[in-house]
Amino acid sequence: MTMTATQTAPKLLVDAETAEWIRQFLYREARLLDEWEFEEWLECYHPDAPFWMPAWDVDDTLTTDPQNEISLIWYPNRSGLEDRVFRIRTDRSAATSMPEPRTEHNISGVEFLSRDGDTVEARFSWTTHYYRYQSTLTYYGHSLYTLDISGQTPVITAKKVILKNDTVHQLIDIYMI
Repeated sequence: MTMTATQTAPKLLVDAETAEWIRQFLYREARLLDEWEFEEWLECYHPDAPFWMPAWDVDDTLTTDPQNEISLIWYPNRSGLEDRVFRIRTDRSAATSMPEPRTEHNISGVEFLSRDGDTVEARFSWTTHYYRYQSTLTYYGHSLYTLDISGQTPVITAKKVILKNDTVHQLIDIYMI
């Protein structure tokens, strides 16, 4: 395709090398969940990072306020995730009792929505296959991440997960999305 004088190529928010670096970080975060490397997974998050999965309201719209509306998961910072990992590790969670479930995360369509200095907003689609009790379930949706890319590795400073499944047959946990 040839561009005319009035057409210009869209400006890239991140260069190709940075884009691949961020994608590799996203793949690694998913792999850490699949391998139950939760302590290393927690290091992907800034201590103040909120983790939010809003619920679908009766009008088929997402809830917008985690403080005052129903959420499927809401942790205002990483300490909530740390508590969740503690419960998983100490078998204090009905969602993770024996046998341990197996998951496989698939990420696609990584898109960079905005950039402000070392802060990048990214969106990607995901599918997670979840196996337990001789049954496989599939969860799918997309995630919105705010990433600090100023260090040697990106750090998640906010995560919002949109679960697209209409029906969920059990408790949803952090490793399933």
